[in-house]
Amino acid sequence: MAEPRIFVMAGNALDPSGLQEAARRLRSGGLVAFPTETVYGLGADATNANAIARLNQVKGRPPEKPYSMHVHSVDQVRAMVPSIPAAAQRLMDAFWPGPLTIVIPDGKGQTIGFRLPDHPVAHAFLKACDVPVAAPSANRSGSPPPTDAKEVLVALDGDVECLLDGGPTRLGRESTVVEVVGDRVEVRREGAIAKEAIFKIINALPQ
Repeated sequence: MAEPRIFVMAGNALDPSGLQEAARRLRSGGLVAFPTETVYGLGADATNANAIARLNQVKGRPPEKPYSMHVHSVDQVRAMVPSIPAAAQRLMDAFWPGPLTIVIPDGKGQTIGFRLPDHPVAHAFLKACDVPVAAPSANRSGSPPPTDAKEVLVALDGDVECLLDGGPTRLGRESTVVEVVGDRVEVRREGAIAKEAIFKIINALPQ
């Protein structure tokens, strides 16, 4: 396939036209790699079945394994679930925007993960997309997640339409994943936020 279009996002001088072009390509079914504070993500339009199928193919991931949604506001979460559990809301208040993925019931008998990244490029890109964005790490499954644009290009070997180059990521470690269902809180993956910090917030909830 053609070489990916690369837009350099240096410091706070974001490229509005580059962001809009990347968002347009995502809405057209393309895959867009973008930086977060943890690692680079590989975004696809979560409402486009063909885009998700291609994301599965590029990642080498089974279709039954769901993706978390990257959002630019809590209002996006509220639009996709019937309610936000109290413990999940407390975690959002404490750690968002930041390196925490929160998995909550979707009201249809399943769960869905959400993350609001703490990165100006990610925030601007997700806002420009104006659709739910599925965004696993920008690597093949089983390989280390990339922490800069060069690693993305090596990891994906051209299987991406667009790359937003925001330089090296700040944390270089994946997000912590916490599932909240009813009164049950489970840390499914300990990442950039320690398990102890999660439960310090949870244990502060009124009983």
